[in-house]
Amino acid sequence: MKLIFSFAALLFFSLPVFSQSDADNKKWITLFNGKDINDWVAKINHHDVGDNYGNTFRVEDGIIKVRYDQYDTFNEQFGHLYYKQPFSYYHLVFEYRIVGEWRKDAPEYTIKNSGVMIHSQDPKTMRRDQNWPISIEFQLLGGLGDGVPRPTGNMCSPGTDVVFQGKIDSRHCIPSSSKTYDGDQWVKGEIIVLGDSLITHIINGDTVLQYSKPQIGGGVVNNYDPAIKQDGKLLKEGFIALQSEGQPVDFRNIKILILDPKSKK
Repeated sequence: MKLIFSFAALLFFSLPVFSQSDADNKKWITLFNGKDINDWVAKINHHDVGDNYGNTFRVEDGIIKVRYDQYDTFNEQFGHLYYKQPFSYYHLVFEYRIVGEWRKDAPEYTIKNSGVMIHSQDPKTMRRDQNWPISIEFQLLGGLGDGVPRPTGNMCSPGTDVVFQGKIDSRHCIPSSSKTYDGDQWVKGEIIVLGDSLITHIINGDTVLQYSKPQIGGGVVNNYDPAIKQDGKLLKEGFIALQSEGQPVDFRNIKILILDPKSKK
């Protein structure tokens, strides 16, 4: 226990600290303009990069909507919508809500389940039938209305590993400490990413999870290019992507603040 505390203390004091005054004095960049997704690229399993099959990702009413009404069958057509450029040190803010009817031919674990991927591989490096990008997932879960806790803002690791509580955690998903959000309410998510060091998950203003040293490793991803999956390689940067996996979901107010890794306060 003392060892874990010492590691955490060392990590905390060795990393840059970004105050609210820093954020107020810098310019937030809007990633979604509320009109179109021209700055975004779709990659859906079983389709070529750039093919927004079935109009999965669409813009209506100033919202990015993820829908499957033009699918004949789901057929594991997991998809991701990538912003056009990678990032390294940043503070990402977005709002999401889980809505509508889950596709009954999608895997059961996708019920009221979506995500935002960070430190993702370039979609252009994904094979046509690769199910997930090698990335870190900020998992978005909704309550099932059964009174059972179901936190959101969890960490899942397709093709990756992270250090949690002082060691690499072998679990595919690490639960956060957030409360359960039922219904179709809007929820605010934030991710503070410090390159290949500390990553912080925030839900509705509360810090719910922290981990460090994101790196390639683990399993879950299938049909990837072996040249890309270099296990043990630290992830210093990557693409941000919105997920589609069978559950309709909406996204809005997506913006990013670029952080200077050299600034300390």
